[in-house]
Amino acid sequence: MLELRNVALKFKDGQDLIKPFSVAMKPGEVVTLMGRSGSGKSSVLSFIGGDLPDAFEASGDISLDGTELSAVLPEHRNIARLFQDDLLFPHMTVGENLLFAVHGSSRAERLDMMRTALQRAELGGFENRGPHTLSGGQRSRVALMRALLAKPKAILLDEPFNKLDTELRQQIRDYTFAHIAARNIPALLVTHDRSDAPKGGRIFSINANGEVTHV
Repeated sequence: MLELRNVALKFKDGQDLIKPFSVAMKPGEVVTLMGRSGSGKSSVLSFIGGDLPDAFEASGDISLDGTELSAVLPEHRNIARLFQDDLLFPHMTVGENLLFAVHGSSRAERLDMMRTALQRAELGGFENRGPHTLSGGQRSRVALMRALLAKPKAILLDEPFNKLDTELRQQIRDYTFAHIAARNIPALLVTHDRSDAPKGGRIFSINANGEVTHV
């Protein structure tokens, strides 16, 4: 479970950005946090991930599976993150991009994990392709598989569907939520588009005063 308790954000000058709020995400659940541009929703993800910019100050507690994260380095929090851009390494092949996320196994095991991930993404045989040869949807699937291959205990979704066209957006959204549910990991999605939220999932909204309410 990923739990936020009395989390709040301020600018360095003391002005409130987001007032204290609490929410707990269960394994396999995608909770959505909505807000206009500049409302601070992506900064919440940065606070969870441990890379909040210096322009902000945060308070409150974050725990993952019962472990308090405030003193844990970002690279040790075991939290994956997907962005609007897929951020695939252009100088690596598709297979090398996936292998970058696999650690602690023999080369044979790592290769098997990479090829299995490609099969699950319906991209079998793409391992030697360059990212630039893939469509937007294919790149999104590779980015998701790379995140999941790191075996995270939680995943943060920073408007990852925003740049996809309408038809592809629905496909990749359903694909992403299905894999999160199958891996049974908690997820927090931030978006300005309510249609991005999983059907029947909990939605929280940041209003103009920085208050977070369940909608």
